[in-house]
Amino acid sequence: MEKFSLATTIYSGNDSLERLRLLKKETIFMVCDAFLPDTPTLKRILSEIGDTNQVTIFSDVKPDPPLANIIEGVKQFVPLKPTIVIGIGGGSAIDTAKGIRFFGEKLLKQDIHKFIAIPTTSGTGSEITQHCVLSDPEHQQKYPIMEDFLRPDEALLDPQLVMTAPKSVTAYSGLDVLTHSLESLVAVDANTITDGLAEKGVDVITHDLVTCYRHGDDEAARKRVHEISCAAGISFSNAGLGICHSIAHQLGANFHVPHGLANAMLLPYVVSYNASKSKVACAKYAQAARKAGLVSQGMGDRVAVRRLISCIRQMMLQMDCPRTLQAFGIDVKDAAAKVDVIVANAKKDATFPGNPVVPSDDDLAEIYQHVIK
Repeated sequence: MEKFSLATTIYSGNDSLERLRLLKKETIFMVCDAFLPDTPTLKRILSEIGDTNQVTIFSDVKPDPPLANIIEGVKQFVPLKPTIVIGIGGGSAIDTAKGIRFFGEKLLKQDIHKFIAIPTTSGTGSEITQHCVLSDPEHQQKYPIMEDFLRPDEALLDPQLVMTAPKSVTAYSGLDVLTHSLESLVAVDANTITDGLAEKGVDVITHDLVTCYRHGDDEAARKRVHEISCAAGISFSNAGLGICHSIAHQLGANFHVPHGLANAMLLPYVVSYNASKSKVACAKYAQAARKAGLVSQGMGDRVAVRRLISCIRQMMLQMDCPRTLQAFGIDVKDAAAKVDVIVANAKKDATFPGNPVVPSDDDLAEIYQHVIK
């Protein structure tokens, strides 16, 4: 029996924030990126919330949300007893909101009325997923939490909120969408529905992401990428992910590589590995490349996969993305010394079982070593 679920209602467009006007007499716990308070973006969002509501803002958000910040948020959440939680920002902000909610509701032993997510980057898909990734910097580990109730009730996709994103954020988050698409496409729980979303993700990102990077004010391209980020989130939340994410989480935990960039570094090698070990994966990658118009319809699967990999690398070059840890600024000796730790923790990661091929320790080590220098 296959399962597909979509618990979040999605509102997309320049008027999507008007949904906030429906909130009346609520106690709102708002989690946002640290730079958002006093910005026009947050002022615009707050202007849509009527003054019958009580709003408390928690903005102590850090990349790869550390457990210490979640604890601080919970300390504010519990005495407030909010009825509404709103997460605003990139994946870290929305994951912070999820983490605070996760522990806060357990301590209060009561549920909030509604969870609203407003993404300001086009990448993580956190506004639609049941995933929440927290980090423990002291032990250099990441802990994914996967609970269906963590899916936001509403996602508000306003393309205006991503128009001013820094170029690096546009690039890294967009490549994260491509990774979500390609990993969910071949994941063990993939089905026809998730395949359709994943294939469209490959199409949109390979055609529109570089445009968004070079011309951030192209609203039509921004809207397509913003929506497909959400669609790819729906795909992987149902189909699963794989070893690209399981290793990427270790690059983030050990070397503080931004998540989307870590995925992009690894993606060509993971696609190559899966295609070489699984005919089904090879065929699905090739078909996605054909549907995206990256190769001709008559091109063979293996050649199509090589073209797809070449496209990923070309996009990284066009968007000035470092392709190795060394290029990112990590000492080669430090990276090489972490091989065993990276492999061991990648196997423990919650995304690892979704990969279409079960890799050996040597396979994982080889993929990791490709991105050292």
